[in-house]
Amino acid sequence: MKVRAAVLEEFGAPLEVQELELAEPKAGEVLVLLVACGVCHTDLYTASGADPSGYSPTVLGHEGAGVVERVGDDVQDVERGDHVVTLFSPQCRECEHCRDHRTNLCLAIREQQNQGFLPDGTTRLSRDGEPIRHFMGTSTFAEYTVMPEIALAKIDPEAPLDRACLFACGLSTGLGAAINTAKVTEGSTCVVFGAGMVGLGAVAGCRLQGAARIICVDLSKSRLELARDQGATDTLIGSVDAAEQVVELTGGFGADYTFEATGSVHVMRQAVESARMGWGLATMCGVAGKGETLDIVPRLLITGRRVAGSSFGGVKGRDQVPQFVERYLVGDIDVDAFVSHRLTLDEVNRGFELMEAQDGIRSVIDFG
Repeated sequence: MKVRAAVLEEFGAPLEVQELELAEPKAGEVLVLLVACGVCHTDLYTASGADPSGYSPTVLGHEGAGVVERVGDDVQDVERGDHVVTLFSPQCRECEHCRDHRTNLCLAIREQQNQGFLPDGTTRLSRDGEPIRHFMGTSTFAEYTVMPEIALAKIDPEAPLDRACLFACGLSTGLGAAINTAKVTEGSTCVVFGAGMVGLGAVAGCRLQGAARIICVDLSKSRLELARDQGATDTLIGSVDAAEQVVELTGGFGADYTFEATGSVHVMRQAVESARMGWGLATMCGVAGKGETLDIVPRLLITGRRVAGSSFGGVKGRDQVPQFVERYLVGDIDVDAFVSHRLTLDEVNRGFELMEAQDGIRSVIDFG
């Protein structure tokens, strides 16, 4: 079938909306009609050329939601008409990692996905016979996409898809960092550095876990107001002295849990320095630039602080994303506040511009 899609032809250049060929789903694969897709920083990161593992030509986009149109052979858990959220982090439920509660990093299709291919090592996207690679196994900047069944989470059809798409990446990453990775405890003190999509999700996650105090740090006053709406009890304007201010606010000790959601290695260090001596846990959610390293004074670790990384918030997508969506539907999570701009597919580059200007939290492409 013919589909319109936003193609990354050259790093650092605007995406080009083109007509491509999309082949039928093969065994274990699903054809999805995209309804909505968030424009995420990871898409911009790859488009800019900063991602050392990036490739082109490819159709970007990974924060998608839509409706199952057709299924290939051997597909068992979804059928035509099901509402789904796309998962760049799949869950086969069978590999060693899927069977272990300690990680969500499914091994089933990782090697092929990292190269831009579907599980059989080929693509379903093409242009005049030239294969076009799949981005993060999803490629949701398109009217339709073909994906492995294990990379789709079936959700309640009552959930608006222009909200549900945010659970495909940013929102679940933040929620999961607090709930799964850090396992924030009731009555604790938390600090979240960054009030973008991931950071606001972490604030909400800390609230859902029963944290008594949640301090959010960001450069934007308007974003800090959003953080208060999500459960932050205190806010700070980001600065070089932010770690010292956090320590002062916490009686000279630091926070039980800190979260970094900016991608800045300098802020990552502040997250470590803000963690409490003895048991403070600093969780890193942001993606740093190519070649950057995190400089930590060993004494901070020797005195009991710990550092953890969190990929997609430790979320096992097929199981937990539907649970998050249910919590949205019952009012536990306010997703509406995150949708700042609605765009058409032809305006996808505008989504990048808004992100770079820090205008709003999330631009969502509406495929109509």
